[in-house]
Amino acid sequence: MLFDKWTKQGRHAGPSDNLQLFFIEPATHTASYQQLARPTLAMNALDQHIAVITGASSGIGAACAKALAAQGATIVLGYHSGQARAQALLEQLPGHGHRIAAIALQDAASHAALAKELQQAYSRVDLLINSAGFTQRIAHRDTAALEPALFDQILSANVTGPYAITRALLPLLQQSSNGLVVNISSVSAFTGLGSNIAYCAAKAALDTMTQSLARAFGPVRFLSVSPASVDTEFVAGRSREELQSKAAKTPLGRIVSPEDVADAVQACATHLRTATGTRIVIDGGHVL
Repeated sequence: MLFDKWTKQGRHAGPSDNLQLFFIEPATHTASYQQLARPTLAMNALDQHIAVITGASSGIGAACAKALAAQGATIVLGYHSGQARAQALLEQLPGHGHRIAAIALQDAASHAALAKELQQAYSRVDLLINSAGFTQRIAHRDTAALEPALFDQILSANVTGPYAITRALLPLLQQSSNGLVVNISSVSAFTGLGSNIAYCAAKAALDTMTQSLARAFGPVRFLSVSPASVDTEFVAGRSREELQSKAAKTPLGRIVSPEDVADAVQACATHLRTATGTRIVIDGGHVL
């Protein structure tokens, strides 16, 4: 590999090359080597992309909104009960044209109304991030506490809800040249370890649904992003000390942050263009 002193770019020598080209010396051109070897994300890589994010008023959803807006996406911040938080986040996002939308995951009428609104405003949706969910901390042996009605509630929030909103927005995603649905899942789906048995079952179902949708509705892509425990308030009663203790036992020794998850979601949209129907695991080596 040669380095052209005029273009400042490495390339292979060709027939017309002459001695104007010279080799980089590793010891004295470290910065140049780093620039060549490490790809960088183009600014505004998601310019003119319409991104709908459920559960966007806090935690992972809010981090995704900030990351995607920073790359030029127009964000629809979906919320359930956090309207004030969603409005505050809206005012912080870079760019323009963002909006908030009340999205009750179990209200089909609201989904249809949202689809109609988005059709009129944009005529398509490029990205759907299903980040909303619900759980409770219940020991796996405590089946008395995990009553069937609560089991169904957890399944509904974490599987039926994402399916319902995906179903409503699918025609708009099919109008995009690069439609993508990212479901925020969990390593609980395949480890069976999590806040409760129903949550583990729900995330396993979400991953299977992701695979089925990817097979049925290509070229729209469907991916699961699967973190270990994330540093949010999603699980009531879980302390940061507990997260730190768990993270210390992993190969990377660090807690997964909402921004880590947002980076993975962004990569799904900007770099992993041939990935569909699979999991992107970001757990610091938790399952090793």
